[in-house]
Amino acid sequence: MKYYEVDFTIAPCSQDAQDILSALAGEAGFETFEETATGLKGYVQQTLFDEEVLKLVLEGFPFENVSLSYSIQEAEDKDWNEQWEQEGFEPIVVRDGKLVIHDGRHLPNNTAEVQIEIDAHLAFGTGTHETTRMICGMLLDMQLNGLRVLDCGCGTGILGICALKLGAASCVGYDIDEWSADNTRHNAVINRVDDHLTTLCGDASVLSGFDAEFNLVMANINRNILLNDMEHFRSVMAPGAQLILSGFYKNDCALLESKAQTLGLSLKDTHTDGDWACLLFSLD
Repeated sequence: MKYYEVDFTIAPCSQDAQDILSALAGEAGFETFEETATGLKGYVQQTLFDEEVLKLVLEGFPFENVSLSYSIQEAEDKDWNEQWEQEGFEPIVVRDGKLVIHDGRHLPNNTAEVQIEIDAHLAFGTGTHETTRMICGMLLDMQLNGLRVLDCGCGTGILGICALKLGAASCVGYDIDEWSADNTRHNAVINRVDDHLTTLCGDASVLSGFDAEFNLVMANINRNILLNDMEHFRSVMAPGAQLILSGFYKNDCALLESKAQTLGLSLKDTHTDGDWACLLFSLD
């Protein structure tokens, strides 16, 4: 996948200004940031970059007497996660040990009810992020036996795999990035759920080939994509189906809830972890 490297200059530069800028730039598609002496370097997939949104959020920057500027260049085409993939990650424990996520090299010490092995290659979703952990926690509280599940923007496939290990009958996952779709298939094999998981490469338009057949839809994506794609999610939800959304900040909840209400979805639960949020809706 191709990335842009965006060099942000903040004057005067401070930790608070860097934190606010990274949060706001996430609305324009940015995934990763590096702090610099004068501001930040941000990395964004070229296909997801929305410069108009970036300009709007910078215009509304909440700090007075702070000037912001940026320059864009095409990032070097390399494996951005190469070092991370080599090092792996320590086991991640969810909900008091009910679920443990590991990389196959750093094995957990305890015997969890559910164990998921994730081999991440250029894909989001290892359980290290608050949004992933919150959705997994919600899944642990749900009765999933026999359900048909949809994982939108599947990344590593962790959410669909988790649902299948908790009793779901089948899962369809899709991701706009081919690396992620391939990684989901790979992780499904590792976790022995590949017979029940179908993976597609594309955006929400791939859902046009499905009827209203999913009992549970999950999407851990940034706010703007969720707002744009929620109608697609709604179109494939069976009567009584549930929708889990995350990948956004607490301040975005009202906007997402308002959009959901226009589609006949009612809010059932809200979880937060730090600045991040996770919402559960139902199609009544």
